[in-house]
Amino acid sequence: MRAILVKGGGRIEDLYIGEVEKPSPEADEVLVKVKAFGLNRMDIMQRKGGITHLPELVPSWALSFRVGKDVKQWKEGDEVLGLVGGGAYAEYVVAFSTHVWRKSNSLSWTEAAAIPENWLTAFQALTIPELKSGEDVLVHTGASGVGLAANQLARFWNANKVITTASTSEKLNWLINLPNGPTHTINYKTEDFASEVKKITNRRGVDVIVDFPGQSHFVKNIDSLAMDGRMTMLAMLSGNEVSKLNLSPILYKRLRIQGSTLRSRSREYQADLIQRFTSTVGDKLTGEKGEGPLRTYIYAVYAFDEIQTAHRDMESNGTAGKLIVTIP
Repeated sequence: MRAILVKGGGRIEDLYIGEVEKPSPEADEVLVKVKAFGLNRMDIMQRKGGITHLPELVPSWALSFRVGKDVKQWKEGDEVLGLVGGGAYAEYVVAFSTHVWRKSNSLSWTEAAAIPENWLTAFQALTIPELKSGEDVLVHTGASGVGLAANQLARFWNANKVITTASTSEKLNWLINLPNGPTHTINYKTEDFASEVKKITNRRGVDVIVDFPGQSHFVKNIDSLAMDGRMTMLAMLSGNEVSKLNLSPILYKRLRIQGSTLRSRSREYQADLIQRFTSTVGDKLTGEKGEGPLRTYIYAVYAFDEIQTAHRDMESNGTAGKLIVTIP
């Protein structure tokens, strides 16, 4: 089968379409024909780190050819999306039977491709700190796929003020005009987001922060948190070492800071997360033009042989919404 592979250098130019052996499902797995997949920033790190067969959380076409002997809930021809541990930049992929769920007829394949990793990551990022109705939230990288999902979920769960950051006025204008998006926006390039958060919340600070940047935002995040505030750290895009950090606010404000990943979680954790997600909000998701309270937003769709262009656009940091690749 065809798959996106990486030459030794790990540059964008080292991505290419090659041939690999089609995987076979184990007893509790299903073999899925991939229709579309979404890009995630973690893919850049994996590409540069020498991974030769890029993993991705993937919505797919239909279960086909083989279903593991112990699988009872799926049959050939079912249309699903789901979560895999690796190898999804390819025509076929195997997944645990517990890690796929049925694709709604109201979603196109490209719309479905925007859901798995983004929405599951945002879901856990807000459930880990136990976001409550009426609390205030700060979501960084608001125009990213996870940021868009987290902003909408916070609104859906009746957060009071949902504040988000982005790097350009174009992104911020787009975000503030989304029907279920943030209530307030901040340009972290031109404004001190901690000071702006204090203004928006009448000096109180926010109860929950969802953070991707890490080092560059950490000190201001601590300043932005209210008493008993909680922060979920999902990445360290700007670096992992913080200097001149005053630890005392963590103590006297009783802050809770927790790191979280999705790809490294156990199979049992992922299966439980998927079950909780699909049973509570999964059926609320629609495409951008839908009427649901939660919507997918797609920046661009690329053909399989445009993978280099897709990665180049992702690295530009100029996108707003999900980048999707389709496989004919």
